[in-house]
Amino acid sequence: MSALLETVDLSVSFGGLRAVDRVSLQVGRGELVGLIGPNGAGKTTLIDAVSGFVPATGRIVFDGHELSELPPHRRAALGLGRTWQSLELFDDLTVDENLLVATERPGLGSFLLDLVAPRRGRPRDGVDYALDVLGLRDLAHRMPNELSQGQRKLVSAARALAARPSLVCMDEPAAGLDTNESAELGRRLRDIVGADTSVLLVDHDMGLVLGVCDRVYVIEFGRVIASGTPAEIQRDPAVINAYLGSSGGAT
Repeated sequence: MSALLETVDLSVSFGGLRAVDRVSLQVGRGELVGLIGPNGAGKTTLIDAVSGFVPATGRIVFDGHELSELPPHRRAALGLGRTWQSLELFDDLTVDENLLVATERPGLGSFLLDLVAPRRGRPRDGVDYALDVLGLRDLAHRMPNELSQGQRKLVSAARALAARPSLVCMDEPAAGLDTNESAELGRRLRDIVGADTSVLLVDHDMGLVLGVCDRVYVIEFGRVIASGTPAEIQRDPAVINAYLGSSGGAT
């Protein structure tokens, strides 16, 4: 499987703190890859670096393009999308309208919305695609305050998918969801991959990550300590010691 995204010795430092330490990973085309680790391990910082929101050293190659010197909106234009931990939907717009707004190329300086600017096709096409893949068609004309937490999370993901990215980085999409909502999210994540969009998933929910991902990377103190299939990760002594065996959980 060819790599759609590859990082080579990716590092991020804040003052004297090395938050991400020479991380090398790959996400293939049509692949769902998980990224897990204890609190403060550097998971969100890593996807911030990949999407261009924090400076980093090392290499980031996406779809054959070197990203290291590109700003966030240029990376998005190449097909790299992401979601955020915070749910910032427009409460006075319907679900459908929230997705349409996200596909419109913003004015000068508004690079956050440019993360979900359309790469191919008409904006309406992207919105219809996202509604269908995530099973939101029946909710298209609902207002955000009429949705459950799980449905709001799916709408947040749909905003990124409406741009028809080749890969989307998802940051804690299951946070705050109950067991049933998390299971539904897992099914929808597989639907996203089945619709030809790769996913790099960061989440606390071990059942979700190990249940839906093709491969998993585990990081601790900013370094990759293990990688492999979910079954291999569950058997890895370093992972059991650093993460799975800890009573406090991880992020």
